[in-house]
Amino acid sequence: MVRDHFETFRAQAASLRDGEGLPRFVEQEFRDFLRCGWLAGGFARFHCEDCTLDRLVPFSCKGRAICPSCGGRRMAERAAHLIDHVWPDVPVRQWVLSLPYRLRYQLAWDHELCRAVVAVYLRAVLGWLRRRALSDGVVDGRGGAVAVIQRFGGALNLNVHVHALVFDGVFARTAAGALTFHPTRPLTALDVEEVLATVEPRIARLLDRRGLGDDDVSASDAWAEEAPVLAGLAAASVQGGVALGPQRGARLRRLGYPSGAEEEAVGPGRCHARWNGFDLHAGLVVPAGQRERLERVCRYALRPPVAQDRIHLTPEGQVRLHLRQPWRDGTTDVVFDPVEFLGRLAVLVPRPRINLILYHGVLGARAAWRAEVVRRQPSGEGGDSGPKDSATAQPREADPAEAARRHARGQTWASLMARTFGFDVLACPRCGGRLRLIALIEEADVITRILRHLGLPREIPAPRPARAPPFPASTPDQTGWDDDPSMFAPCS
Repeated sequence: MVRDHFETFRAQAASLRDGEGLPRFVEQEFRDFLRCGWLAGGFARFHCEDCTLDRLVPFSCKGRAICPSCGGRRMAERAAHLIDHVWPDVPVRQWVLSLPYRLRYQLAWDHELCRAVVAVYLRAVLGWLRRRALSDGVVDGRGGAVAVIQRFGGALNLNVHVHALVFDGVFARTAAGALTFHPTRPLTALDVEEVLATVEPRIARLLDRRGLGDDDVSASDAWAEEAPVLAGLAAASVQGGVALGPQRGARLRRLGYPSGAEEEAVGPGRCHARWNGFDLHAGLVVPAGQRERLERVCRYALRPPVAQDRIHLTPEGQVRLHLRQPWRDGTTDVVFDPVEFLGRLAVLVPRPRINLILYHGVLGARAAWRAEVVRRQPSGEGGDSGPKDSATAQPREADPAEAARRHARGQTWASLMARTFGFDVLACPRCGGRLRLIALIEEADVITRILRHLGLPREIPAPRPARAPPFPASTPDQTGWDDDPSMFAPCS
């Protein structure tokens, strides 16, 4: 579908601003995706010495937003790193902060502002945990957190929000100088409301200091100035509208079973608070010792925008996206024109050289206690005696099954497949022996000779030329903001 409609998407996007097209990094993301998985773009050669079987594995695109396969690999690798090299064996709670629509649009482009908002948010959460520990008699308690910035919602809409995985308690030194973890008391909805009541005004003051407050009419739109086409697509995505294609200016087409409950206000649940467009949820906590469950939570926070099994093509050539959870009005699926679908993907591509995983508190890069808190693993693959938690774990016998999983830093493709899916990709399908990497084939002439000998395609199919569909007479107003509260839960 991307190959058939990419050039049409580029042409329609350029028509919005008299030929000014998409930013180069967005186009490159799509072009890399179109090369992903093709042997003609280069491959690794594996060989079984027992039966002389050869297997060719194509190179991947390593995309950050569009490719489900590369996004899944990135998710698994980073989750494994967090489990094996970061999280000590203490309870961890997930705090999810959703933001007002206008702020989502601003943070999607201004990463410096986004980092500042995340810092304000996590200082409020960690400060609250520290004050609660102090009221329980724990002096100089310090917490830690890993914040994951997600850019997408359940309908592939632009929805910048923060998944913060936070120690559910604090570390403090004993009289002997050793670090000890002190878990916090169970949270209630009032506790979450108290944290949100601290977060919201602090973020408002931050925006005011930068001239981006709601009352500042002179605030400039850096996104519209630097990448106006992408900014228009982003504004439509945040509001749930259509920016391209024959339905330009309309709302998304929804499928499902109307429940009649759209007008009813649904109150927050346990450990959940809402105020002034902000939404804070802290109902998920993983107790100490449940490492596999914690890894699943990390994968959820780190997951890519696109899940292949949720996307389907209709007989009419439309793209139907199945929602993970139905909306309050009964919507179970949304339908896109292919060009509009590519527009939704384009705004989810992060700018180059920005980090979407941030460490705070005792997990910060320069934190004084980090070396004593983080989960450490002895170097070497053969004689691993099992992972150790420097501040919490007691000596114990090594578990061979667990030790076999603990090679997260620089995980290979094969080890990630075995860890995530339990599938040994290096087992020879013919004789059961071991496949061994013998070459990385990157030169075009060598690739062509090998593929010609094997009778495989020697060229990557080019995108189809752009078509010229009829454009609607009217254009959508991208300056207003739709504050319909029934739209797009952050992770639905």
